[in-house]
Order: sequence, then structure tokens, then C-alpha cells
Amino acid sequence: MTSEIWPKELRVSKDRRTLTVTFNDGVAGILPAEMLRVLSPSAEVQGHGPGQKVTVPGKRNVAISAMTPTGNYAVRIAFDDGHDTGIFTWNYLRELSTDGTTLFAAYEEELGAKGLDRGPAPGGRDTKEGAVR
Repeated sequence: MTSEIWPKELRVSKDRRTLTVTFNDGVAGILPAEMLRVLSPSAEVQGHGPGQKVTVPGKRNVAISAMTPTGNYAVRIAFDDGHDTGIFTWNYLRELSTDGTTLFAAYEEELGAKGLDRGPAPGGRDTKEGAVR
């Protein structure tokens, strides 16, 4: 599998809470670990067919624990909650870089509709504000 899009840079922040990605076409994004975790392309999150997508709650404080290249088209991202089956293609990371705010807002709506939340905010407060920067 080849792609016209590829990252020139992938950089995990020191606190492991964000992934900065810059693509060959100039698009760049700062992707929160929480967003990557809850929008993971893995079958655990997306399901194995239509209508099987899972809304994953309580991941506000998740961090990236490892990244492993997968061929020339993707990276496997592991998280400190043990989830490590998401293979993020360059195209999907680019989509998250451009549309992540909208996709995360839809996730937050799903949480609310199901009576779930993102988990405790840093400092112990639970709030639904400001996930994607």
C-alpha cells in the first residue's frame, strides 16, 4: 500500500499527551493522545462491521506509550492503558489533523447521549471542555 501523503515529522510531546505531525503537503496537526485513543482505527474501537463502533469513555488522561512503524504507510500507536492495536495510516493521521476537532466533537456528543464522560480532568475535576487544541 502506498500513499501520496506521508509525514515529514512525527513527534511525541515530553508528557506523552500529544503527537505533532507534519506532512509532505504542508498540513500539520497537534493530535491529543485522548483523541487518538478514542478515534483509534482498531477493530476494538471501530468494530468489525457497520454499526459496531464502540464509544470509549474515560480516556481524558491517556498517554502515548510507544509508536512502531508499520510498513511505509502507517504507525502503530500504543497507549498507557494497554490499547496497542490501532494502526494509523498516514491518510488517517492527516484526516485527524484537518478534521479532528469535528470528529472529536461528534465523539463528545456520543458520550453525552450515552451518559458517559471523558473521565476526570487533570486536578481531579470532571469537565467536558477543551479536548482538541
